[in-house]
Amino acid sequence: MRSTATHHGSTQHRSAQHRSRLRRAALAGALLVGLGAGPLGSPAQAAIGGGFVDNFDAFDTARWYKADGYSNGGMFNAGWRADHVWHNGGVMGINLDTTSCPGGCSGKPYASGEYRTTDLYSYGRFEARLKSAPGGSGTVTSFFTYTGPSDGQPWDEIDVEILGKNPRQMQTNYFTNGVGGHETLIDLGFDASAGYHDYAIEWWNQGTINWFVDGKLVHQENGSRGPLPTHPQRIMANLWPGTGVDGWLGPFSYAGQRTATYDWIKYTQY
Repeated sequence: MRSTATHHGSTQHRSAQHRSRLRRAALAGALLVGLGAGPLGSPAQAAIGGGFVDNFDAFDTARWYKADGYSNGGMFNAGWRADHVWHNGGVMGINLDTTSCPGGCSGKPYASGEYRTTDLYSYGRFEARLKSAPGGSGTVTSFFTYTGPSDGQPWDEIDVEILGKNPRQMQTNYFTNGVGGHETLIDLGFDASAGYHDYAIEWWNQGTINWFVDGKLVHQENGSRGPLPTHPQRIMANLWPGTGVDGWLGPFSYAGQRTATYDWIKYTQY
């Protein structure tokens, strides 16, 4: 189904072939996340997480969890390591490198980090000020929400992704009960790896999903391309190199450590 949602600025849709490949590969990884909570199975408005602002002055272990000791597999060509998520000078950073690989990287050639909340969060506004990883093609810097079978719920997800092959664009997407294929590319008008910018997802109950960049509405989904997510989700951030998805991410060639940094993350409950 083609989108009839409102688009702001210049956008492009992914090809059906790339969307299908993304869905198949991502499913394997999706089943592995969300290790920190028991089954919920409740509607989004019943989620336990309240509003917060985290300025990343330190690692808040009550709010966040660092993925460690496994890989999502499939197209994710890195093992998650807790020591690849760090806090310094009021920012949270995620490093992508080859430290202790492959033995210490779950058999993968690269190590990287994934940061996610211990709680799940309902409808509201999810915001991050971040600078994507520089260094060229083959990587994804992300800010997104996710839940799935490990939370006792269907796979729901809402994405902000900066692809290393073109950091002047942002890719949006969402999954409802495991069905995605709603990718849209947004021209940002700046290089996301050259400085910090504000990215926001506004998720309304039975309404719309709106994406903002530096306070400006840049994309909207209203359910015309498929039902919108309804389940409470974790807030997440990661950096990873792809494999077998060169048509989407471009080829990855390692020439040294790549780092994505996050100045803050904020959630406002609606």
